[in-house]
Amino acid sequence: MSRVRGYGRTHACGELRREHAGREVVLCGWVDAHRDHGGVRFVDLRDREGIVQIVADEESPAEAREALARVHDEDCLRVEGSLRVRAGAPNPERATGEVEVLVRRVEILSRSEPLPFEIEDELEAPEELRLRYRYLDLRRAPMQRYLRLRSRANHAIREALQGLGFVEVETPILTRSTPEGARDYLVPSRVRPGSWYALPQSPQVFKQLCMVAGLDRYFQIARCMRDEDLRADRQPEFTQLDLEMSFVEEDQVLEVVEEVVQAAFRAVRGEAPPVPFERLSHAEALRRFASDKPDLRIPLEVVDLGEAASRLEFRVFREVLDQGGLVRGLCLPGGAGLSRKQIDGLEQAARDAGAAGAAWCKVGESGSASGPLARFLQEEAGRAFLEAAGASPGDLVVTVADRPRRTLVALDALRRRAGELLDLVSPGDRLVWITEFPLFEQDDEGAWTPAHHPFTSPVEEDLEALRGGRREGVRSRAYDLVWNGVELGSGSIRIHRSEVQEVVFQALGIGPEEARERFRHLLGAFRFGPPPHGGFAIGLDRLYALLCGAASIREVIAFPKTSSGVCPLTGAPAPVDPEQLAELGIRQEAAAEEPEAGNLEEPAGPA
Repeated sequence: MSRVRGYGRTHACGELRREHAGREVVLCGWVDAHRDHGGVRFVDLRDREGIVQIVADEESPAEAREALARVHDEDCLRVEGSLRVRAGAPNPERATGEVEVLVRRVEILSRSEPLPFEIEDELEAPEELRLRYRYLDLRRAPMQRYLRLRSRANHAIREALQGLGFVEVETPILTRSTPEGARDYLVPSRVRPGSWYALPQSPQVFKQLCMVAGLDRYFQIARCMRDEDLRADRQPEFTQLDLEMSFVEEDQVLEVVEEVVQAAFRAVRGEAPPVPFERLSHAEALRRFASDKPDLRIPLEVVDLGEAASRLEFRVFREVLDQGGLVRGLCLPGGAGLSRKQIDGLEQAARDAGAAGAAWCKVGESGSASGPLARFLQEEAGRAFLEAAGASPGDLVVTVADRPRRTLVALDALRRRAGELLDLVSPGDRLVWITEFPLFEQDDEGAWTPAHHPFTSPVEEDLEALRGGRREGVRSRAYDLVWNGVELGSGSIRIHRSEVQEVVFQALGIGPEEARERFRHLLGAFRFGPPPHGGFAIGLDRLYALLCGAASIREVIAFPKTSSGVCPLTGAPAPVDPEQLAELGIRQEAAAEEPEAGNLEEPAGPA
């Protein structure tokens, strides 16, 4: 902790050690615990650095003993005294366990009311209650550790990028709405009635403008806002590391990101994974692992069973194949030893992922099959099917037959679940780049949308096909970074030639007038010699949660929202005064509902 301290503090509570014995100390902190042992009073005083024991015995002034007798948990104190080696046995579980402070003077700086929950490391209070009193939750040592590790990692990332010649630039929070894949949060303008700002989903356009401006290398630890359906690992506002580079191709961007990720690892864990990270094309990742974010710690690979399945007398397989679907599967080594309940769990994983289910069979010692698929695996066609699956005696073959996207999603879920059931997940970290994503993807209505964003450059070899009106199979110069099956971030080489951008807009159904209206600031800048450029963005909340071993990204965010987008601490989102709406020219058609949780009522005492 810094030597610059107020209130006369000489040390932080957790800094004191045996070698400091004999010194006069002044400490400030909160009462973590207090007890009376036959007239000798003890207080555990806590600050962000740790806990130290405070003692008032017959050597202490009466005023100090009386003051300690009046304290309660979480009262805020200033203590003066002398540090000595503990009279009793040391506490081996505490860094300060060999010493204690013999108190001379106690000042109660402020009182605490009864707590809604105890301030302790292992807390079982409901998360909504913790978030409502987040300022108390953050006093706990694990939460302090997460935020300090996050701060350290941010510092390491900044140092790494500045050492590589990057310039940190803050981009606007109030900007213009542009189509980037999710709904914008809109902000009305009071001075221009009927006009709206949008909060940025990312600094995408502005970082490209920084390249047009000649900054060459830009970065920002940026706040981003997206009004989309929430999940356990998603917040309506989040933090990402955003960077952009001029005159680069994929290799240079990936090398920079690898160096930055290594810096974050070292800051939090003290060691970094080796570079270069592995690389897989998007097509290979789907073929081998049924996922564009595969967990490479699991040694199972997906098998295409379409040709072998077409020879079986199994109506489900044939109908799926006739309709352009897929039949793919996994061979689980030793999986025949799984119980029926465990196999049912695999089937449920496929259903939860959207597939109709999963068909399976066990392979016995003689090579014969048993289970639901067994009656279709007779004679030569059945043996060919098992051979295509790579099955041996003692294995379990699990298959999914459905539309392509559903099949792949279900197989990914099956593969992850099977890896856990069979204890196949290897220890350590596997970081992999997924490259050459499709430029476009189809939504459920058949409309083509950008797989990343509309400024992503197509692979040069596929440009002619794109100009000819083809969308399916056109590759992009986009790349994702995946760590143990979790996507950390994504990026791409951008389009810098106006004619290529026009072709992509046309493929997306964006005409010249709409493009000029929605992207005029970027397209206008591209009239003046834009350089070739590319970049990347890493979701820092997710990265830090994984690095710290936190159960949720909410653990590494100081003041997060719930999974439904509510802030229990402030009560946001909340109704506003009708006069404010009137001043903005907004008429509310229906009464706003009260938020589901969060208010500023006084605590009612311990939960």
